[in-house]
Amino acid sequence: MSEVTIPKEKMNYTIDLLITMVTEEIAEETGKDRKDALTDFLCSRTGKALYDEKTKLWCNGPAYIAELYMEELKNS
Repeated sequence: MSEVTIPKEKMNYTIDLLITMVTEEIAEETGKDRKDALTDFLCSRTGKALYDEKTKLWCNGPAYIAELYMEELKNS
């Protein structure tokens, strides 16, 4: 079975949508402003991994990604 390739712009759109949902969840959980949550998330290992298509992190839902980020914060 061959791997399906997703056009780059669709991939980026999907990732951007995920980031919006993830940062909303983080903001709710932490009480942070959404802009601050977004900045912190994008600078994190989890945020960077989301943009690395090889990790396939984008295949997961926002709740899972937010949980991964919260774990990263706990362990740092």
